[in-house]
Amino acid sequence: MLNPQNRTDHSLSERYLSVRAQTLQLTQSLTAEDMVVQPIVDVSPPKWHLAHTTWFFETFLLKPHQSGYREFHSKFEYLFNSYYESVGPRVLRHQRGFLTRPTTDEVLAYRQFVDEQMLDLIEQQGDALHVWIDLGLQHEQQHQELLLTDIKYILGTQPLKPAYSDHTIRFDQIKPAQWIFIPSGHYFIGYTGDGFCFDNETAQHRVYLDEFSIADKLVSVQDYLAFIHEDGYRRPELWLSDGWDWVQNKAIKAPLYWENLGQNWYCYTLNGFNKINMNEPVTHVSFFEADAYARWAGKRLATEFEWEAACQTIGTEEQNTAQFLEDEILHPVYSPDANGLCGSAWEWTNSAYLPYPGYQQSKGALGEYNGKFMINQMVLRGGSCATPASHFRPTYRNFFQPDKQWQFTGIRLASSEQ
Repeated sequence: MLNPQNRTDHSLSERYLSVRAQTLQLTQSLTAEDMVVQPIVDVSPPKWHLAHTTWFFETFLLKPHQSGYREFHSKFEYLFNSYYESVGPRVLRHQRGFLTRPTTDEVLAYRQFVDEQMLDLIEQQGDALHVWIDLGLQHEQQHQELLLTDIKYILGTQPLKPAYSDHTIRFDQIKPAQWIFIPSGHYFIGYTGDGFCFDNETAQHRVYLDEFSIADKLVSVQDYLAFIHEDGYRRPELWLSDGWDWVQNKAIKAPLYWENLGQNWYCYTLNGFNKINMNEPVTHVSFFEADAYARWAGKRLATEFEWEAACQTIGTEEQNTAQFLEDEILHPVYSPDANGLCGSAWEWTNSAYLPYPGYQQSKGALGEYNGKFMINQMVLRGGSCATPASHFRPTYRNFFQPDKQWQFTGIRLASSEQ
């Protein structure tokens, strides 16, 4: 299922407490009303995230491994299961917002109860179970990113558009994107090593790639605005058939959170509702929009294999200055210190989410973690401003349906022309 995480100077219990505290910190500025809202099926209420991540530890660690463990509440297995059919029935995804009970205080008590039991389990069996504890922590870090993007949708679709954070965003003047040449040849794709990885990053395999070039920066708001001004959303020749249907049926005219007010475009961010800034990466675009923009620009999207080969060629030292959750900016910006491919916004690739050669899905409930979603989704690479830095690797494969906009998703262009 996964490779174990390298042990660091911090004990496993300290890392456990740190990750769990970070999740709670992300909800500190929310009201009680914010905690239960579910505007669309893709968005889960913040309270549900707090409970589900706790359910994961209770279900896959405490129940099978803690002798004499008594669950906090007999109904929570049903209420907070996400999609694990092997575990049993669950509240349907679109009905998570119906759960006014248990209250947020009860969910917080649930977290505290499970944390106390988990610390006992770590003390007793930490060495034997650290692989699965690491999985639980990585799962929680995934939900930290989902929590932020869901909070943004909850607040950003309200008429008052309240700010989540008062952090000041700095936008540096940017230089035009440069093209990085990647030579043809064989490249090894997928994770290898002693650290943690999800099963969908394996097995490592070799692919042959023709030479190509990839932009050193994400597409900017200024660039994307030119696409809009040239009627990009009204030109069917730029769109895939499903994408054109999506644009027409949903009346899509711009990225999510953009509004045209008079002569100016505005955008909701977690820092409030402001006029768009030309010197930032465009974000909250679907795969359909990314692909249409690339066609309009006379370029294309990279495949996930090209993206990973480019990351290997450029090197990964830029990750140290890339923008992740810990920077607390919570909005994609260009970093003057990093020209790598990691951080800021997830990048749509032109690759369907499929198993690698030699992929082995784990048995049992945890086998449902990644494998069963390998259909009708596209791969994204690179991490985002909402991704915890310790959670990300250049081999990380994110995936969503091509119409999704609510994640921090951006565009990086590639070209086969020299």
